[in-house]
Amino acid sequence: MVINIKNNQTAQSISTVFRLAFRPLFLGGTLFAVLAISWWIYFWIKPGNWMPHGGPLWWHSHEMLFGFGAAIAAGFLLTAVASWTGVSGIRGKPLAVLVFSWFLARLLLAFDFGLADWIIAMVDVSFLLFVSIAMAYPIIKVKQWRNLMFIPILLALTGFNAISHWAVLNNQYSLTFQYLHATIMLFTLLIAVLGGRVIPAFTANTTGCIKALPVKWIETASIISLLLMVVFAFIGYALVPSILLFVVSSTAAIVNFVRFSRWGIQHTQSIPLLWSLHLSYIFIPIGFVLLALHGIGLIDNVSAALHCFTIGSIGGMILAMISRISLGHTGRPLKINSLISVAYVAVLLAALIRVMIPLWLPEFYSLGIGVSGGLWILAFSIYLYFYAPMLVKPRVDGQPG
Repeated sequence: MVINIKNNQTAQSISTVFRLAFRPLFLGGTLFAVLAISWWIYFWIKPGNWMPHGGPLWWHSHEMLFGFGAAIAAGFLLTAVASWTGVSGIRGKPLAVLVFSWFLARLLLAFDFGLADWIIAMVDVSFLLFVSIAMAYPIIKVKQWRNLMFIPILLALTGFNAISHWAVLNNQYSLTFQYLHATIMLFTLLIAVLGGRVIPAFTANTTGCIKALPVKWIETASIISLLLMVVFAFIGYALVPSILLFVVSSTAAIVNFVRFSRWGIQHTQSIPLLWSLHLSYIFIPIGFVLLALHGIGLIDNVSAALHCFTIGSIGGMILAMISRISLGHTGRPLKINSLISVAYVAVLLAALIRVMIPLWLPEFYSLGIGVSGGLWILAFSIYLYFYAPMLVKPRVDGQPG
């Protein structure tokens, strides 16, 4: 599944959009993020007879994770692994096939084409499985075992997707959301791992501040607590002893806040490409505070806590990272248009509104969803306006990629 590009002449023979994985997957993922939420808000306000695979609520939850989130994660990891290992990643026709498998799954899940449910599930699950193989190849080839850790995470995401489909096929609807909650925790773990690598490094390199070296016990406690939260979500929060859920959630909140506080946010006020990363990460400890309060019965609405992760940390971190990567990997300087800062603020406000309204003003629940969704659509529409042309055109410096 890997094509080695050794020179610029070979690169020119490949369609621009399929030269690196970030191009089609960032483009497709963000366009899907806009269309899916636009449709969801319309359907929420004016329900109709639309019945996607798994039902509307499952479709929304599943597709924002495995449609949007998985596409962006795949684009990032398959592009990054080439830089990490020095081995050219998947591109050209194999990349086009991979992207088509993602696109086909989105169609089959949203509309009824008369196919058997198990076929739809197989098409959807195959995407992340192929991504895992494409990423494992260069890592194993150069024996770069440090980065092998991402393969179990990708395979676990593949497994959670498969189990969620199994629950749909067997009408176990309560279990479907349980497994999707575990997926949210797994994405949060992925962000914590990547965030710990890139946020302090980007901050130090850009501002000249001293990079804080990782503290082993903090890093270990962060990963262990997050892994436990994945397990708890998979089991079901209701089946976990409330005091245990409170203790582990509180621990995850504290250690991730301590990590965040050491990365130099005070140096980033005038640099949107940095403060957007920091402010997105802070939604991880906030989300765990809300889950801790849910564990002891002070918050009934677990959805508010989960949207803190999905919109704030996942959505915010994705927007911050792809706006940076799209510049660097198309040969452009790391300078953004001022409207991209508006996009960063919009997605973070979307998270705050989606979390706060159900908790403090439940009578405005539907309005809160509409406003939050509108801000999300604005944020990713701004990204598409500025970055879509970059993603489909060759690098400005004439280099391959």
